[in-house]
Amino acid sequence: MIDSPKNLHRFLQEFTLDSLKNLKSSQNNTEETQTQVKFFQLDSVKVPKYINEFWTAKQRQGHSLHEISYRACFKAQLPRFFIELFTTEGDIVYDPFSGRGTTVIEAGLLNRQIIQNDVNPLSKILCKPRFFIPTLSDIKDRLENLSINYSQRAEIDLSMFYHPKTEAEIVSLRNYLLQRHQLGEEDEIDQWIRMVATNRLTGHSTGFFSVYTLPPNQAVSAERQRKINEKRSQVPEYRPIIHRILKKSKSLMRNLSPIQKENLRKNGKNGLFLSKDARYTPEIKDDSIQLIVTSPPFLNVVQYSQDNWLRGWFNSLNIDEIDQKIMCTSNIREWQNFMAECFNEFHHKVKPNGWVAFEVGEVNRGTTSLDELILPIGCKAGFIPIAILINQQVFTKTSNIWGISNNKRGTNSKRIVLFQKKS
Repeated sequence: MIDSPKNLHRFLQEFTLDSLKNLKSSQNNTEETQTQVKFFQLDSVKVPKYINEFWTAKQRQGHSLHEISYRACFKAQLPRFFIELFTTEGDIVYDPFSGRGTTVIEAGLLNRQIIQNDVNPLSKILCKPRFFIPTLSDIKDRLENLSINYSQRAEIDLSMFYHPKTEAEIVSLRNYLLQRHQLGEEDEIDQWIRMVATNRLTGHSTGFFSVYTLPPNQAVSAERQRKINEKRSQVPEYRPIIHRILKKSKSLMRNLSPIQKENLRKNGKNGLFLSKDARYTPEIKDDSIQLIVTSPPFLNVVQYSQDNWLRGWFNSLNIDEIDQKIMCTSNIREWQNFMAECFNEFHHKVKPNGWVAFEVGEVNRGTTSLDELILPIGCKAGFIPIAILINQQVFTKTSNIWGISNNKRGTNSKRIVLFQKKS
């Protein structure tokens, strides 16, 4: 573990892809790349910027357990990089904007204690069940005992997404889960099934419940789906949900070792799973967190509530209420004020000599670098600015779909601002 800025600077200045072997990270590309060093002037302090390929897919493939779709989520290699640098087993790792839970799942796999938080309750639905892994036979038994009424329909029109029989199965499962939850009888198996079914609602392959639509991290509107169906001359076909839930469950668990399963359960039992405003988290003890790794809401880039309206319906969540709680603004000053309040709260919760790795991107077509906006905010809250890490990476096909090209613009331009709390 790196415990001081001096040791960190030495490590980053000497960083090559081969040096990751010291962190026990396998990688496929042995070509060495020298770290570039630039500087950003913050008042009287020069903050170094380190540029290299620090944590992308050439290092290692993420665990199969991470394969839950969520808009604007980062790769598991990113939090793993910082968890291995700045923590040891038993330390607390916190993500205040958890999304699908990548940071805390990775921390749990590495036997760190975890705190998961996101103002959107969907985050907890997608994250917590992966700490308590049921057996495939238990999942199968529960699903096969599900009572399905094929005359049932949703209270909203979903005919553009689902065959009537598929819709009946989804509604029957939804009603079963809602009843179990209301009676206080929802267990780990139910929560796992809820998570997987939520992830399988819509998508662009036959593994999903729906007819062909956009990737599963973005549910299109009913009207947009009608246009997709018309353009593709497609009609929703019957897609039984039980087989698809089991298949996805098996895929998520496919490279899970007994030790990892034990680590997850232990740290899930000891962990906190919150749905709070990141500015107000009294449930978290002061001076307790060794590392925060997170990515905040960006400037009006992602409409989480719109993307998740169908997931909200399935889980009986009020998307309009959630929408009011999620920070989504195009006003830079408003965004900065929100982040300032968050950093004040972080400073109370991080232990002396603890770390914050804050992932931001470029917005407004590259004209606004959020890393340079975050630096003075963190300093004012009491943190020491240590460095900016810029990860040069080859973008995925999905990134190219959204018009994002290499190292130019968009949320895939990964920039981490590193802070440390004074001892």
